[in-house]
Amino acid sequence: MRKMAGITLVALVSVSMLGQDLAAQEIRTIVGERYVPTIWVDPDGCEHWVMDDGAEGYGDNRLRRDGTPVCRSGPACAVFESDQMFATDQWRLSQGSRARLADFFRQTNASSFVISGHTDSVASDAYNMALSQRRANSVAEVARQVGARVQEVRWYGERNPVADNATAAGRQKNRRVEIECIG
Repeated sequence: MRKMAGITLVALVSVSMLGQDLAAQEIRTIVGERYVPTIWVDPDGCEHWVMDDGAEGYGDNRLRRDGTPVCRSGPACAVFESDQMFATDQWRLSQGSRARLADFFRQTNASSFVISGHTDSVASDAYNMALSQRRANSVAEVARQVGARVQEVRWYGERNPVADNATAAGRQKNRRVEIECIG
């Protein structure tokens, strides 16, 4: 029996030929990936699990009426309006915003943070997803620089509005970075 990448199965088969019992060995190798039991949360807030046999599922099996899973979203301990932190269509933080965020991360008594970027619906979905990701990563960079633990960075683009995108005031509320404090 030789060891290969994957799982080696050895089966002993008893064969009867002309009144003689012969033991035959059948070697079969199944190549696959190694499963490590784990739990993770996707950027959309859905918790998933995988068992060591490869079975996978949602952390919470509750479903909405349309069949989509009910995913978690914790309460934000801070919401920063993007208009106050970033120039239009930009993801680089101003010096004042960097200082304000650094103070927030130093003073907040949390073991880790989840940072989520959001936009309004003015540009295309793909553009808004990329912009919200870059903005969330800019905020996470400040957190890491002051020694705060960033558990996860999420980006939603225009997909999770808190106000109506049909008005200027609503779009302004939707352009935000939310910070969830863990423990």
